[in-house]
Amino acid sequence: MGSVLTQLLLLWLLGTQPEATIRVFVVPHSHLDVGWLHTVQGSTQAYVTTVYTSVVEDLTRNKQHRFIIVDQEFFRLWWDGVASAKQKVQVRQLVDQGRLEFVLGGQVMHDEAVTHVDDQILQLTEGHRFLYETFGIRPQFSWQVDSFGASATTPTLFALAGFNGHIISRIDYDLKETMQQDQEMQFVWRGSRSLLAQQEIFTHVLDENGYCLPSQQGVSSNIPLLLSKGFYWNEKAVFPDPPWDGMYPNQTVPVTLSNIQRYANTLSYNVRKRAPWFLTPHILWPWGCDRQFFNASVQFANMDYLMGYINKHVSQFGVLMVYATLSEYFQTLHSEHEPVQVRDHRDFLPYSSDMFHSWTGFYASRSGLKGLARRASALLYAGESMFTRFMLAPHRFLDRAWGLQQLQKLRWAVSEVQHHEAITGAHTPKVSDMFVGRLNNGMHGVQKLMSAIVQDRFPAHTGKQGPCLEPGGYVAVIYNPLAWTVTTIVTLTVDFPKVSVTDESGHPVPAQVQNSKEMPSVYDLLVLTTIPGLSYQYYVIKPSRRAKGDTQVTEATMANTKQFGRRPRRHDSSVGRRLVHVENDCYSVQSNQTIQVTQQFMEYEANGDEDQGPISDNYVFTSSETAKPAWETVGMEIVEGELVTEIRQYFYRTVNDRDPTYTVYSRLARGPPGADGELLCHRIEQEYRVGPLELNREAIWRTSTNLNTARVLYSDNNGYQMQRRAYKHHENNIARNYYPMTQSAFIQDRQSRLVLLSEQAHGVSSQGSGQMEVMLHRRLWALSVNVTLNDTSVVHSVLWLLLGPSTLTRDLGQRSGVALQHRPIVLIRELSETARIHPHPQHQEAVTLPPSIHLQILSIPGWTYNSNHTKHVKNLRKDNKGEAKAEFRRVLLRLHHLYEVDEDPVRSQPVTVNLQSVLQGLGSVVSVEERSLTGTWDVSTLHRWRWPTQEPGHLRGNSSHPSLHPGSFTITIHPKEIRTFFIYFKER
Repeated sequence: MGSVLTQLLLLWLLGTQPEATIRVFVVPHSHLDVGWLHTVQGSTQAYVTTVYTSVVEDLTRNKQHRFIIVDQEFFRLWWDGVASAKQKVQVRQLVDQGRLEFVLGGQVMHDEAVTHVDDQILQLTEGHRFLYETFGIRPQFSWQVDSFGASATTPTLFALAGFNGHIISRIDYDLKETMQQDQEMQFVWRGSRSLLAQQEIFTHVLDENGYCLPSQQGVSSNIPLLLSKGFYWNEKAVFPDPPWDGMYPNQTVPVTLSNIQRYANTLSYNVRKRAPWFLTPHILWPWGCDRQFFNASVQFANMDYLMGYINKHVSQFGVLMVYATLSEYFQTLHSEHEPVQVRDHRDFLPYSSDMFHSWTGFYASRSGLKGLARRASALLYAGESMFTRFMLAPHRFLDRAWGLQQLQKLRWAVSEVQHHEAITGAHTPKVSDMFVGRLNNGMHGVQKLMSAIVQDRFPAHTGKQGPCLEPGGYVAVIYNPLAWTVTTIVTLTVDFPKVSVTDESGHPVPAQVQNSKEMPSVYDLLVLTTIPGLSYQYYVIKPSRRAKGDTQVTEATMANTKQFGRRPRRHDSSVGRRLVHVENDCYSVQSNQTIQVTQQFMEYEANGDEDQGPISDNYVFTSSETAKPAWETVGMEIVEGELVTEIRQYFYRTVNDRDPTYTVYSRLARGPPGADGELLCHRIEQEYRVGPLELNREAIWRTSTNLNTARVLYSDNNGYQMQRRAYKHHENNIARNYYPMTQSAFIQDRQSRLVLLSEQAHGVSSQGSGQMEVMLHRRLWALSVNVTLNDTSVVHSVLWLLLGPSTLTRDLGQRSGVALQHRPIVLIRELSETARIHPHPQHQEAVTLPPSIHLQILSIPGWTYNSNHTKHVKNLRKDNKGEAKAEFRRVLLRLHHLYEVDEDPVRSQPVTVNLQSVLQGLGSVVSVEERSLTGTWDVSTLHRWRWPTQEPGHLRGNSSHPSLHPGSFTITIHPKEIRTFFIYFKER
């Protein structure tokens, strides 16, 4: 009731002021980076704990004060490990009153350029789950103010999550200047060209001041400068330990009777400068910055004095100031019914802060961490569905609480590394070590869980039934986490050249043995496998004991290896010599093809001295010169076998180098004919080893073709949708034409398309017609806010290349991108003398979705809340002392239509699916609930705000959600839709 009265009083005050008065909504906040300069533990100890404790204490005492909290990782740590019972009661009261507001609500404020859509959803879901279970609240506004550019995927996801307003900040400096002048800082953003109005969201761009208040530089010359830090009286944080007496070093001149007029002049000047950039007189004024409000009482006391003075002299300053949450600001704005423009699916990438600082370097900074984060996400994806399938079927042993704990650890580790200072590589080495350690620990736990599940499903029998397995071999259980049948080649390592591979029924399996590309003392074993959706294949690998002339035992074929000596790089216009003829049923790679393709490693030489001009650092890529070849000699091996031809190339920086700086392994498979093998047959797999680099070098892999592309590139937004990138002429041409490639990029002409698919994020550019270059690695010694990138590691990356008619690559590209992200998981168990093959292999029913539909997640999340909101809130108010128990009957299912409306004549059609039928391989479905993206809303009760636009009404389109009919199991999924469900199965 208190919050309602406060809000009515606020609106009454605003309504009684002269029309010319600018209404300023002061939104207090503290920007707390989850890993940047300091580890999570270090930041928590130094200032995070003090921020929350101080803010809760102040808001409890002062009813007019407000505060917003964004990231949930820090708050959850404070809530679970620091907050007293009294403080928890105070927080609940503040939340109920609407004075403490959670916005965005994810585990972190994720980066938008190099994060994958699946991981964005995960981290948002983790944060929303905590808030809903703890407080029964669902954030309705975003605060995406520090990501380095804005993706068009994000507004679509936030609309699906139930948000009513979206806030961004970092967009190109020159574009922001134009938007300010044209009053286009607020608009309705339709982030998906397929979904359009269905998932549009009102978007507010913070002006040139960003989320931090400006320094008082730049005000008119007749206003004296008080300080250079803005309106902060918070003093200064101390690392690594806060002062024992709570006395921090002073930083800012407090507001006093003698200087309050100057403070008021400065603040009102700033407000009046901003006001013309917006359509209404309501100005959002973020008050806070990095690591602010660890002494909230000092902050608020000074601002109270200043705001009170200004509000007493409204006629003099033309400004009325109130503390506000984002809800209060957006509610006031929405009530104005001011029509705004509609923005289409274009993104705001790349981001440049000025003419010479293009923030495109972080697309490839700490490439090793980017790769590890995606591998961890892929392992989690597989572990979730394997655990779900296991829990729904009869099983012998497994502590389900322990299993859920292993998954939860990796969920949190993958979530936190999506932070905009984390996966971007824009952090200190000790913070990088923290992220790597947490990801590895989480992966180890999930691997243990998956091994335990396999042990239960495929136990080693010692009885008399089944053929005996000789020691020295092992069993490989290969799990396909996708809901499609997958045909692929799995690479294993063996230490014997003569090997037999059989399935669980004892039948021989196509396999190829070849010299290892990594270690000379072992061999690569390539196994051709076809695995139905969410199913296993079970293989026995053992040394072959075939006698001479014995035709009963089938061995894996041995590939032939041809070695070529090192050859020097030619320094004329040609980049290579005669190409070797390599082909399968889908490709022929040779010199006289219609589409000519050449590839080589090159480097940009970076400036590391600010005195010599703009530098490259963790964030920024700056190059005044074009890339140059990074090698002088190249060696090559060609490995030819019945399943695969592999070309191994080794690039040496100098003629005398013993070890190559660059290595690429290119593989062309001979897959089985028909639909099962088409994805395998049509791709060229390329695996890279890059580094260590010399200092101040940025390494690229450039692919050149004879396609006439006019330097137009297409790259993806977060693996969700593609953006057209026409080459733009800037002062900083090379860097400003770099874009993030999270999963895919392509170039094309009227007939053909060259597609690159990646397992991790990179930077990508088209610096010439028919060219596409991928930045793989960076090593720099420029200092940027104490962050260095002296990365001496060797990075391992994988790219898949598709080349052919646009009609073919459009169809295969989307599914191949998903197949690369989620390759089968191999689990190994060594054989003993007494081990036997399972005498009766367990029957498993496949889960198969149509080719256009991707199983985005199948999980038992273990959430404790009741899916009925009324009952959940009632349970929270009961204040039950017992710990809520995880719900193991509730399965989270999310489906994603991969194609755009007009992308493919067949794949782009709406797809109707009966969930009860599709999921029968898991069990008997008894009920289905459709939910919002993060699961906290029943979509039938979700009614998002509709904002007026300047677009004619007949063009507006339908904004309703295609919800599931009660009691029905049949859904129709339209292009680019992401649909989320709770599935309940019959208990066995």
